[in-house]
Amino acid sequence: QVQLVESGGGLVQAGGSLKLSCAASGKIFSINAMGWYRQAPGKQRELVATITSGGSTNYLDSVKGRFTISRDNAKNTVYLQMNSLKPEDTAVYYCNADSVLYYSGGTYNREYDYWGQGTQVTVSS
Repeated sequence: QVQLVESGGGLVQAGGSLKLSCAASGKIFSINAMGWYRQAPGKQRELVATITSGGSTNYLDSVKGRFTISRDNAKNTVYLQMNSLKPEDTAVYYCNADSVLYYSGGTYNREYDYWGQGTQVTVSS
């Protein structure tokens, strides 16, 4: 039906940059909000940034000014440009798609809360 595939994680030194990508596949008609969450060892998953289909964005306070979320609606893809990375940004980053309208089995279906498999981001000091 619908799958989210992330890419772009890795190991970087403090102050460096990484860009994450997440592509949603399937016979998708529309996606309302897309976003990135992260989970560090021993901590709860937290929202990093979200973006609506209209381009409205929301960020975790600690990443404002350093991270930029964007999306390509035609490609059903969301990006996260991460600059000035800090060791505390180390976590598994998960892509999320909310309110996805897709075509399957001869009908349109709407489902909520799709998640990617996660991609590791490690920032060394």
